[in-house]
Parts: sequence; structure tokens; C-alpha cells
Amino acid sequence: MSTDADAIERRKDEHLRVTAAGDVGSRAQPGWGDVHLLHRAVPAADLGAIDVGAEFLGRRLRAPVVIAAMTWGHTTAGEINAVLARAAERHGLAMGVGSQRAALVNPALAHTYAVARENAPSAYLIANVGAAQLVAQNDQPAFGADDLRRAVDMIAADALAIHLNYLEEAVQTEGGRAVGRLRLAMAEAVSAVPVPCIAKETGAGLSSTMAMELRETGFSALDVGGLGGTSFAAVEARRAELNGDARGARLGEVYRDWGIPTAVSIVGARPTGLPVIATGGVRTGLDAAKAIALGATLVGVARPLLMAALAGDAAVDAWLEQFIEELRVAVFLTGGTCLDDLRRAPRVISGETRRWLDDLGYAVGP
Repeated sequence: MSTDADAIERRKDEHLRVTAAGDVGSRAQPGWGDVHLLHRAVPAADLGAIDVGAEFLGRRLRAPVVIAAMTWGHTTAGEINAVLARAAERHGLAMGVGSQRAALVNPALAHTYAVARENAPSAYLIANVGAAQLVAQNDQPAFGADDLRRAVDMIAADALAIHLNYLEEAVQTEGGRAVGRLRLAMAEAVSAVPVPCIAKETGAGLSSTMAMELRETGFSALDVGGLGGTSFAAVEARRAELNGDARGARLGEVYRDWGIPTAVSIVGARPTGLPVIATGGVRTGLDAAKAIALGATLVGVARPLLMAALAGDAAVDAWLEQFIEELRVAVFLTGGTCLDDLRRAPRVISGETRRWLDDLGYAVGP
């Protein structure tokens, strides 16, 4: 194995350990507490008849949930990944794998990703590469079209996420901070693969302007990855402390709460007309209902499911069943029969989220 491949695998293992055990949450809020759905005293349908299924890029999911990418690409991750994939299959959900850079550099690690399709033969799976790797970084060549197709083939993916993690890269000791011809490289990447591409922020959110630019680049969907959940600046700060990097440790603390809250990012992305995945601080089914009411198509959940996966299949099932029931109750109590009714439901937006929306001139919509 090459020195670079060793370093990547070690980094992915550190990511998993720090994320699972460390204090890595954002201190900022995603905005759910400022979004209030209007109660309907007489529901429109039996609770058990509420349909929480969702359409996404031509596929029907039984619930609007993506088991979001956390960290892969090291030998100890295989069973965790298999647990999450089995849950996606059982519950009819989508699942995104973590960055596949490690396996593209060292094919011996491909099995840590391939277990997703092996354990979820019919689930909607999303491959993942970093935008930073589409341009040359730190003497490492850029990934080309063949690499992207290998990433898709590795898990027989239904879509490819290109993740935007420049906050993390700025803090990370080994981060790739060159941008170069990134916009053109992303457009070429979107054209190079045989599946839809998703632009995926990873904790700092998307502005309306950025969302429009990504649509023009050719992406088929947007994952807003907003502020309010796991802070990858904090993750990298913890890693930097472990590795004696004072620069990274300080930067990670300073920028721990940098970004656009998830609720604001959803409203900003909605005018693109693209499917929107709301990731970032989604912890309950009520959070999910509020995200959908603001314009999200799906919600992404990462760290809570990682923690459940460490306890095994039953813990993941219990977490998902509770989450989906909480979402169903939100539709029930707002007088709906399906998720589309949430998008038309009256809502009140207050507090910091209202100030963000007003200052940015974002229209909330119906």
C-alpha cells in the first residue's frame, strides 16, 4: 500500500473514532425551533393511513430518508457499513457512502464500500467523491472520468454525490485547499458518469446563489448540508489536537459554527426546482417534517444512525421506526394525508431563522 493510501486510511479511521466519541456538534442551531407548523384539531385521515413515501430522481422510497455519508474507507468500517445498508434495504430508504477516495487510491479497500450493495441489493445507493479531488491537490493528480465511473461501479450506485467540504479542507492538517478550475471540473464530472449527480455540502450550507450555480453546472439534486449538525471543523480540530497540529486545532474551534443554517439553506435552494436533501441537525421526525414543509424532498441523517449502528441492527431499526413515526404524526396533526400536504401546510417562521430569511430576501413560498 502506498504512503498516501496509508495516510488516507488512517485519517478515515480517526474520523470515525472522533465522530463517534468526540464533542463535534455545532453550537449553532439548524433552525427547526424557529419553524412552527399549524395544528389541525381534527385530522383528515387515520394515523395509520398516512403515506410518508417520497419520490427522488425517479425512485420511490418508503420514507424520505437518506442514511447520510459519514466515514468509510478503512478496514474497521465494514460491519458498520453493512448494518446501515441492511437498514436501508429493510426500510426502503436511500443511503450515501462516505468519500470513496480511499478505495480509488487503494483498491484493496473497495470492499468497505461494496458491502453497501451486497447488503442492500435494491436500496437507492449514492456514491461519493470530493470536489477537492477533481483538481490536483498537494502533488496528487486530479480524479478523472475513469475514477468517477469506478466509484459508481464500486457500489452499483444509483447516483453520485460530489461533496463540497472546503471548510473541512481549510482546517484539516492534510487538507486540499487548491480550487483551480473547479467549476469546469465539476461540469465535466457530471457529464462523465452514467447516473445523476448530487452536489453535497457537508455542514456549511448553501446560499441561493450557490444553489443556482450548481444547477447551472448540471447537478440533478442538491444536498444542502447545513449548519446545525455535526461540525466537520470540530472533527478536524479534534484530529489536529491528536496529531499535534496547533494551526488546525485553533482554526477548527474558530470556525466550528461557520455556515448557513440548514433551514435557511433549504429555502435558498428551493427556487432551483431541483430535489433538495436536508442534511444537518435532523434529529427527529418533527425536524424532518419542518424541513419538508420548507421545501426539502428528503432528509439526511448521519451521526445518530452511526451511533445506533455501533449497537447493531436492532438499534438502527428502533431509531428509524421511531423517527418515521414522529414524521407520520406531524403529517397527521397538520391535517395531511401525505408528505406533499406538508409542503402546503401553514407555518410560522420566527426568531433567528426569520432574520436570516428577511436579511437575505428569501421568499418562503406557500
